[in-house]
Amino acid sequence: MKRDVNTELPGRLIAVEGLDGSGKSTQIYLLKRWLEMRGLKVCFTEWNSSVIVKKATSKGKKRQLLTPTTFSLIHCTDFADRYERQILPLLKAGYLVLCDRYIYTAFARDAVRGCSRPWLRSLYGFARHPDLALFFNTPLPVALNRILSGRPQLKYHEAGMDLGLSADPYESFRLFQERIYNEYLAMRDEFSFVTIDGSAPIEEQQEKVREIVAATFDLPRFRWKTLR
Repeated sequence: MKRDVNTELPGRLIAVEGLDGSGKSTQIYLLKRWLEMRGLKVCFTEWNSSVIVKKATSKGKKRQLLTPTTFSLIHCTDFADRYERQILPLLKAGYLVLCDRYIYTAFARDAVRGCSRPWLRSLYGFARHPDLALFFNTPLPVALNRILSGRPQLKYHEAGMDLGLSADPYESFRLFQERIYNEYLAMRDEFSFVTIDGSAPIEEQQEKVREIVAATFDLPRFRWKTLR
């Protein structure tokens, strides 16, 4: 795939990152609705959602066939499919593209699973970096409580059981998320994350997100054009 990282496109890319339970998905949904109500061209995409790759990913996880490398590669394939078919065409068409998780999710999770950080950055080298990357910095106990309070059972890979951190799924999940959190913290300066306090009230977070987006982009430029 041809690198397009330095190519100027009419659209803009906004990504949100954070731990499971950080509140990022709620915030990007609220942002999407706010932008839509302003009559702007907006599209949403989320991590690990390619229709083409989904079945293979599910099969590999269910049978526990994935090594750290193949796990990383299959998620990269999923991302590459969405990038080529959705993200890039929409940016070329002048949309605001909202991504619930982006390449930094792979950088964090796959590094924790033992993949080389330089290799991961090279693997996703075809992807342009977001015009705005919001990192929802939520204290680990808060994020864990949000997930575990409403989850009767954790999935094998979700809990990081493949890493052999603990025989207890909940303890494994805590240790796994702690390591991911540290990876995010280490990436903040490298990728110019804009940090949001994920422990603040939902309304307060959304107000901050809207302020940042409005100050970063010329939003009226993304309005749907109507025929007179």
